[in-house]
Amino acid sequence: MKQRLGRRIVREKVLQILYAYEINRDGLEALIDGVMADVENIDDREFARSIINKVIIHSPEFDEEIKNRVNNWEFNRIAIIDRILMRMGMCELLYFPDIPPKVTINEAIEIAKNFSTASSGKFINGVLDNYLDNLKENNQLNKKGRGLIEETIPKNDLT
Repeated sequence: MKQRLGRRIVREKVLQILYAYEINRDGLEALIDGVMADVENIDDREFARSIINKVIIHSPEFDEEIKNRVNNWEFNRIAIIDRILMRMGMCELLYFPDIPPKVTINEAIEIAKNFSTASSGKFINGVLDNYLDNLKENNQLNKKGRGLIEETIPKNDLT
């Protein structure tokens, strides 16, 4: 079995692919092949392709969700990298039941620190946290397994 890369590295590669695709709107397969050339593990490749496809398909919906959360900001003034990271985060929150919400949001923030502006992490955190709250309120958060949903221990169980 080929060695797995860390998911952060895969997410960074996905960001690069989505950024190039956002600029050119052409040659998606060539972009994926080029950026993912050194990714040998099939699970990593499938994870990347799944995020890429879902983000592209659902971008209009994710963009509406972003617009609803940035009332005093023109959408087209939001940095492209930030928009893509928020789309990726929303995609993971909505369509990847095996990834804990805290991991998704933390990964978006950490990647923003390396690829975007100094204030991007805080901005992305605010939008994704609000989106997560909305998913919870509307019973749309589909997370399963230990550590994937936030649970509180009743006080009488702490003895």
